[in-house]
Amino acid sequence: MASTYTPLGIEKMATGENSGTWGDKTNNNLDLIEQLTGGFKQVSIAGGAQTTALTVVDGNTTGTAQARMIEFTGTITGNQIVTIPLDVETFYFLRNSTTGSFTVEFKYVSGSGTSSTFATDDKGDKLLFAAADDGTNPNIKEISLGEPNEVTLNGVETLTNKTLTSPKIGTNILDTNGAELLNVTATASAVNELTLANAATGNKPTITASGDDTNIGVSIQPKGSGTVTIDALTFPAADGTADQILTTDGSGNLSFVDNSGGTDWQAVKTTGFTAVAGEGYFINTTGGAFTMTLPSSPTIGDEVAFIDYAGTFDTNNLTIGRNSENIQGSAADLTVNVERAANTLVYTDGTQGWLLKVK
Repeated sequence: MASTYTPLGIEKMATGENSGTWGDKTNNNLDLIEQLTGGFKQVSIAGGAQTTALTVVDGNTTGTAQARMIEFTGTITGNQIVTIPLDVETFYFLRNSTTGSFTVEFKYVSGSGTSSTFATDDKGDKLLFAAADDGTNPNIKEISLGEPNEVTLNGVETLTNKTLTSPKIGTNILDTNGAELLNVTATASAVNELTLANAATGNKPTITASGDDTNIGVSIQPKGSGTVTIDALTFPAADGTADQILTTDGSGNLSFVDNSGGTDWQAVKTTGFTAVAGEGYFINTTGGAFTMTLPSSPTIGDEVAFIDYAGTFDTNNLTIGRNSENIQGSAADLTVNVERAANTLVYTDGTQGWLLKVK
């Protein structure tokens, strides 16, 4: 009885056959097994539209279908078909390294079974299983590798170096009632950026982290008109106006208010006027004495400052009108008659009223 061969060319020696050559044939089979399990071949399919048949050479490693990974090369000027024998059962790693915008189809040599095709712009890799599942119409089954840096899990979710689309936590872990949790987008650029955005409706935050090796920033924005809470501090939903500052109510709620710190100095005053809390005045009495009237209905901590602009308070006095409040605990106006005098009045309460900071 003569030797037989497997569909991929491994020799199955019969009893009593190949006397004196078993060692050579066994070694040849081992070489072929190594080629089938981890071998690599480059196959040129250059040219116009054509069919290239990958071959199996019995008992030899020279067959083009007898390798684990096959790389297609050459410049193609028409759509290509690459075939394997009808009885081959194995899996292949294929790489399309051709140039030219044409398809490359991988299929069995005959029959109506399924095939796998590299698109005109697909110069990537494929993992295929040649099933040999039918004697006449066997199928090529594709295991998707996706784009570079991409993995498809169970044909549903896709992870890439760019986008994680609609991930969900299953009901065995957390029941989300079918709602999507987050869309995660990483943008590769000079400044790397990672954005977490809730895909569902409602006031859910968008979190953006961006920066490089020397500068990293995090932006958190509500979806819609909602507020953002970080570490028990609730931030206002909208920006304040220019020069406003953030204050807290003592319960973690932040809001924008006008910045009242410091003294807002005014242009030189030469005639009587009513002062405003928080302001300072350069007062010039060269043209004659006049009155600066203090604010009505002051609150504790309100301040009014003044300076003798021209050094004339000694000849033309400045009168500070008390309005409705006491000055230094007295229900009387205050006369300033010291040259180059400068001072600040601070309101305390209804008893002492306005007090001078410096005496």
